[in-house]
Amino acid sequence: MASVEMLMPKMGESIIEGTILTWLKKEGDVIEADESVLEVATDKVDTEVPATHGGILKKILAKEGEVVAVGAAIALIETADASSSAPKAIASKGTDKQEVLKAAPAHTATVLSSEESVQENSTEEGRFYSPLVKSIAKEEGITLAELGKIAGTGKEGRVTKQDMLDYLAAKSSTSSQTATVPTSVPSISQPKASVSISGGDEIIEMDRMRKMIATRMVDSKRISAHVTSFVEADMTNIVLWREKNKEAYKAKYGEGITFTPFFIDAVAKAISDFPMINISVDGERIIKKKDINIGMAVALPSGNLIVPVIKHADQLNIVGISKKVNDLANRARNNKLTADDVSGGTYTVSNVGSFGNIMGTPIIPQPQVAILAIGAIVKKPAVVETPTGDVIAIRHKMFLSHSYDHRVVDGSLGGMFVRRVADYLEGFNLETAL
Repeated sequence: MASVEMLMPKMGESIIEGTILTWLKKEGDVIEADESVLEVATDKVDTEVPATHGGILKKILAKEGEVVAVGAAIALIETADASSSAPKAIASKGTDKQEVLKAAPAHTATVLSSEESVQENSTEEGRFYSPLVKSIAKEEGITLAELGKIAGTGKEGRVTKQDMLDYLAAKSSTSSQTATVPTSVPSISQPKASVSISGGDEIIEMDRMRKMIATRMVDSKRISAHVTSFVEADMTNIVLWREKNKEAYKAKYGEGITFTPFFIDAVAKAISDFPMINISVDGERIIKKKDINIGMAVALPSGNLIVPVIKHADQLNIVGISKKVNDLANRARNNKLTADDVSGGTYTVSNVGSFGNIMGTPIIPQPQVAILAIGAIVKKPAVVETPTGDVIAIRHKMFLSHSYDHRVVDGSLGGMFVRRVADYLEGFNLETAL
């Protein structure tokens, strides 16, 4: 028999941790490989996590409600024979475990003895610290001796991420030299301002998703130098085509067609023209993305927001994009998205026009460097050039708001890109077939 560590899987490019929602199996249960064992929540989606190996769920290491870093052990599985499924590099005790973890796939478990596992994450006093807690301590210059004095609220007195944030906030408030929590550990509740509450006010606790969204938005404003460029696009051709073909489209494909597929199609074409919009920043390195994966912000019935991703959008026509849009939007509103549905995005579109807004200044979803807000389509009088001269005509107009990270995207690129999106929208061919 061998013990295999089941690790918290990586469920998206920007995901560094997940919250254990529910264990679907209990200690002692027999489980099969790829059988769902627990539910995990991230800031993007709730999803079931399958077992990496078959065997007996020997020990649960992360309790429900606990925030666990990606790559940290969450359970021990006792297998009949680990030799056939464990990475070969781990068979040698002298192997560098960090190199093995880097080489192994995100869902691969690491076979370690219980002695090695404890040494990896514990101090000489035997107290356990998660990789996330140790990372925060390192960034803030907290010694092991100081770390040992922090009261833990986690399982068996373990120090959690929130314990670290609370400790840093308290430490900061007593320091005469520091007025706020260090920027390397941002908190949606810091700095704390006095709030006046009267007898008739209602106090509403943020739900888990709202807390995560709030944290991500604050992080993005702290990380990226946001700049926004605006362009007005003439949507008349697309409005006329959709009005003419929407009933035939519904009869042929059994679903409606919205304006969103046209926006995504134009964005995908513009990214092909300006590939340096399709990048991420890693320290002082720029990562130029090969794939064009466009996220679309979807408002949920709860009022929260989620961003499913249309993969390889540049390889789809209007019908293909429309089918993807409808499928992802429906599953998003019914909480049926998977981790893969919300991962891998390289650029994002947000349709603020669906709420009657004419424009907006959206916040960039990290680690992307740009996002496009689509305003409401409204009828306006406009000057139209004709072979016989200029005329005033009623046109369908819409504002595009392009927010981009000025660290790596200058005004020329950001402005030319959104202008090119408008050009593709305005140049839509009225003779396009279904």
